Amino acid sequence: MAPTKFTTKAYKNLDFLNSSDARPLRLLAEYFEPQQRIRKNQIQDTIVFFGSARLMSREAAEQRKQEVLASINSGGARGASKKLVADLQDAERHVTSSEYYEDAVELAKLLSKWSLGLSKKNRFVICSGGGPGIMEAANKGAQLAGAKSIGLNISLPFEQEPNPYIPPELNMEFHYFFMRKFWFVYPAKALVVFPGGFGTMDELFEVLTLVQTDKLRKEVFIVLYGSDFWKKVINFDALMETRLISREDMNLFTFANTPKEAFTHLRKKLTERYL
Repeated sequence: MAPTKFTTKAYKNLDFLNSSDARPLRLLAEYFEPQQRIRKNQIQDTIVFFGSARLMSREAAEQRKQEVLASINSGGARGASKKLVADLQDAERHVTSSEYYEDAVELAKLLSKWSLGLSKKNRFVICSGGGPGIMEAANKGAQLAGAKSIGLNISLPFEQEPNPYIPPELNMEFHYFFMRKFWFVYPAKALVVFPGGFGTMDELFEVLTLVQTDKLRKEVFIVLYGSDFWKKVINFDALMETRLISREDMNLFTFANTPKEAFTHLRKKLTERYL
């Protein structure tokens, strides 16, 4: 009788590991692998930046606007089609909203410089969702300050690529949204939320719910950046008037409108509570 051939070990069997039966193993991997990276880099805690992936830097927004204008000018009298006019309006909106990108860069830079000056290292490390927009701005600001930062990217059908400002050892890729959210919240001592869409709202309200219901064994300071935006898209007064939230719930977060204002608030709160 011929000897039995060795078969593939379970932990090397990719068909099994990618099957529904191995989902618990994949979930555990998205818990332990980030934990190993964070411990290896001796990161004690983080400040998380949330915000839209669609917001552009001022340079990129201006370049886009100039490209649209060039298309209009090249067409002569018939160049300004309805589509190009709409494209120009869109480009001008991106130029205006690029202020948030630039402010996120500056705030992350201020916080990182402050962190580097603390006696204990790797405190309040900047952490983002790893992609473009506000996420990129946060990692960029940390890099400009000479500090490390974290990027927790998520695999999506339209392929959100990691931004170039994340150090490779802290550039993490997730499949499961809820495991990514866990690593946003677990090491966090503060959260800065810039204008954003569904994803940003989802992340903000999940953290607010955890804080409101005392599910976190720590104090997390939440800053909503851009009071005009937040008060426009969320009617906090109506929520209070209809008794769907209490007035005390408004103390779960604070508004800020400049990098200096947000930095001063966070530095004061984090120093009083954690230093």
